Amino acid sequence: MRVALVTVAETWGSAPRPTGSLLAVAEDGRFAGSVSGGCIEEHLVERIDREFPKTPHEVSYGVSADEARRFGLPCGGTMKLVIEPIVDVAGIAHCVETVRQRHRICRTLDMASGLTTLAPAEADDRFSFDGKLLKNVHGPHWRIVIVGAGHLARYLARMALMLDFAVLVTDPRLEYRAQWDIPEAQLLAGMPDDAILALGVDSCTAIITTAHDPKVDDMALLEALKSDAFYVGALGSARTSAKRRIRLGLFDLAAEQIDRLHAPAGIRIGSHTPAEIALSMLAEVVAARSSLIAPSRSQSLAALADTAAGSAGGVACLS
Repeated sequence: MRVALVTVAETWGSAPRPTGSLLAVAEDGRFAGSVSGGCIEEHLVERIDREFPKTPHEVSYGVSADEARRFGLPCGGTMKLVIEPIVDVAGIAHCVETVRQRHRICRTLDMASGLTTLAPAEADDRFSFDGKLLKNVHGPHWRIVIVGAGHLARYLARMALMLDFAVLVTDPRLEYRAQWDIPEAQLLAGMPDDAILALGVDSCTAIITTAHDPKVDDMALLEALKSDAFYVGALGSARTSAKRRIRLGLFDLAAEQIDRLHAPAGIRIGSHTPAEIALSMLAEVVAARSSLIAPSRSQSLAALADTAAGSAGGVACLS
């Protein structure tokens, strides 16, 4: 069974999926993944069915206003895709296994030869495409560890699951564990610090404490702030957060580790209810995650300017 892989290589305007997004299409019409949120997948499947790709090549969608309307792309949105036949099945299997082991891996495609190379991803590796080489970084599922299994944690867990995070919850208090009723969010055993150590926190993990009990929250923070978590936050007022930082300074944490703490956690949206507080917290988590995986604004604007300059009169206006 032959399979083609489609990658979002470049976007301009209001494209629905970011660069690096993937769609796998089998020659029998089955597909998995998304490059447009459903707008052009059907057309891509038909296109690959008509003529299965022999070598990697580029295609564009949304170049004209008529195309944008035809495929349901947002106004002005355009995408450049790379379609490649999968020839290195063992390499794809290795990528999958590496991600399952919660490691990051960099896959580089040579557009001229169709050959791919694999290497462990460095901390600063990002998606890139220059027309000759397509480099994509694959990593494990984003996840959130919630410390405390109370009312706020329920909102956090439900919202995080809707955002496609894997959710794990730790709380040593038996009365809270007994009433936890969100089976999709895994309840971890043991004390919070032990649970975090056993989990093996990586750079695709966020940790938020919500227990309102320093004996629970601080234990978790002592390990979280020493970990590779991309975000560590703690519920509490400014006054509570200041006292927490003083307490953490009495333990074996360096000043720069304590400075990693987002406390009070969440962005300012005037939140008061548990649902609003959870929303503000997750907004900050998503913002922190996006700074790791999104291209810089200056790079995006430069690409947009280059495209607009080289496309006089022939394409739709880019927003």
